[in-house]
Amino acid sequence: MTLPARAAALAPAVLFASLLTGTGGAQAAEAGALPSVSMEATVKAAQIDPRRPDSTLTPGAKDSVLLVEQALRDRSLLDAKWVDGYFGTTTVAAYAKYQKSLGLTGLDANGLPGKASLTKLGAGRFKVTAVIEPGGRVSTDGFVVNARTNGMLTEAERLLGRELVLDQGSYNPGGDPTSAGTHDGGGVVDVSVAGMSAATRTAVVRALRVVGFAAWVRSPRQGDWPWHIHAVAISDPSLSSQAQHQVGDYYLGLNGLADRGEDDGPAVTIRTWEEYRRR
Repeated sequence: MTLPARAAALAPAVLFASLLTGTGGAQAAEAGALPSVSMEATVKAAQIDPRRPDSTLTPGAKDSVLLVEQALRDRSLLDAKWVDGYFGTTTVAAYAKYQKSLGLTGLDANGLPGKASLTKLGAGRFKVTAVIEPGGRVSTDGFVVNARTNGMLTEAERLLGRELVLDQGSYNPGGDPTSAGTHDGGGVVDVSVAGMSAATRTAVVRALRVVGFAAWVRSPRQGDWPWHIHAVAISDPSLSSQAQHQVGDYYLGLNGLADRGEDDGPAVTIRTWEEYRRR
């Protein structure tokens, strides 16, 4: 079967100039002395921590989150008592205020650290590593998604050996009231299950989870919707707040619905798209 087609780093030329001016070494040393903030780690914590029933820290995120919280504190956006390495609701709200202070609105002020805002926050304080790039918007099956989501769908199709057809894409505010805002931002799709057996539906969910989606089969008994597969691209910086909550619940073994019931999908090792590609 032929699957459908879904779809540079610049190298600064400063070394020669620095040899001539004699300043390059000092500047490089100064930049090298800055601590690192992992965008991957902070975004992951900002999805999971607000959904936790306790103050358990997201593994591997504490150091990065502390640096972000200290920067927010120094901008008088976060009280010192919340500088604890826990990216909970208070820190998410503070980061959203910071994004708005930059003139950002809508999805760009959703409380998830984005590349541009995080880099600006860290100027002179920290360098940003492990950057997540959602990419530009593209059309697939007549629906809009971003390049990162598109790449994830393509890889899931490769694993399955079959084409996936969408019922709904991303960036679709108000498009389907039963979606409760989850599709307002990026990273979220609904996959058609027309003609699929129960076993095939489960196999599709498993493949989507393997490549970095929080995904579930949705049935009419769960809500006012037809059978479909709902999938949220973990750690997409453009997720709506509702989709952020679904990802956090997925990490906590829940079903992503309002009742916060137990996850009813196949068990897989939870990975982001970036982690999947590095495995």
